[in-house]
Amino acid sequence: MIEEHNQMEIATFDKAKKGNYYSGDSYYYVEFDDFFIAVLADGLGSGELARKSSSAVINIVKENPHDSLDDLLTKCNEVFFNNELRGCVIGLLKVDYKQQTYSYVSFGNIGIIIVTEGKKKRNIPVSGYLSGIPINSKVHSGELTHNAVFFMFSDGVNERQLTNEFYKHKSMSRTIEWYTLQQKLSMEDDTTLIAMRYKG
Repeated sequence: MIEEHNQMEIATFDKAKKGNYYSGDSYYYVEFDDFFIAVLADGLGSGELARKSSSAVINIVKENPHDSLDDLLTKCNEVFFNNELRGCVIGLLKVDYKQQTYSYVSFGNIGIIIVTEGKKKRNIPVSGYLSGIPINSKVHSGELTHNAVFFMFSDGVNERQLTNEFYKHKSMSRTIEWYTLQQKLSMEDDTTLIAMRYKG
């Protein structure tokens, strides 16, 4: 199912691993007049405790959507300092309509793929996770083009399988539909996939 916004369309798939009621993954996205921002967090472990960690990060983004990605990542990391939360991995994406650019950062094994004019670009994962200890991670950016597609996903998604299906169908929504059918057969990990297309 496609959710339409003014300049973006979004399709999502999320499912807890077999045997769990709670998924350790949490995500959030929102569109403003000038920009769109999305976040995906995967709490360490699985189940309700993992969900609490990922939800804590989502709340930071909800409260500070206008911050730069560097500042958001720092604030998300600080939420784990000196408490009982387990920590999490995170991916952040911001699409700037005014500047016609996109930027993204990923810490841990959250995958981010950008497809522009038929060419694929992927993030290079930074090992580790948010735990309250100071971190270093680089924000990447690029020029925004009409019909640019962004995929953000947790480690339950097979990246090669995902991109093969996207290039086969040339359709974000059909790729999500195909993936949903495949995941009904096997769910060995919490799985979240967010597909986003810039309509321009």
